[in-house]
Amino acid sequence: MSILFTSRNRVTALCHIYFEVRMKTILSNQTVDIPENVDITLKGRTVIVKGPRGTLQRDFNHISGELSLLGKKKKRLWVDTWWETRKELVTVCTICSHVQNMIKGVTLGFSYKMSSAYAHLPINVVIQENGSLVGIQNLGVSQVQKDELILEGNDIELVSNSAALIQQATTVKNKDIRKFLDGIYVSEKRTVQQVEE
Repeated sequence: MSILFTSRNRVTALCHIYFEVRMKTILSNQTVDIPENVDITLKGRTVIVKGPRGTLQRDFNHISGELSLLGKKKKRLWVDTWWETRKELVTVCTICSHVQNMIKGVTLGFSYKMSSAYAHLPINVVIQENGSLVGIQNLGVSQVQKDELILEGNDIELVSNSAALIQQATTVKNKDIRKFLDGIYVSEKRTVQQVEE
């Protein structure tokens, strides 16, 4: 509401009342086809995906929507939401994308190849404790070979998060990043098992 006053303290304009109108969509839905070698189980809004490479589980309780399996063999996942605004409608596509990534992870797996690049400060990568710990050391000795790391897993979020943590740990601090490009960077993203076309 806005009111304008003159110097004589009289109202010179009418009150303007603005109503905010939000359009709502009655129903929004999307489906995800499930391959033959993958099984999906629903427990409320928790999705459990089992495949040849393992099992992944994801909880969607924070999103308002309905999940159900369709068909006689339960090989289609149905995601729908009711009476949502435009910003809330994107949750349907988000859930479907996460489930598709889970299906791809338990069938093909994800692999990130990281390469070390340095010109000023050599980087030495040491893998310890049966591959569960990566040690990164900056040595003062020049090395000719470039090291490579390969991160593999079924969950794309865990693999990409590990790659991001390694990249952030190797950035040169308090230097110009345009000049000091030393670090370990993701050079290739692919699946563990290659898709046959």
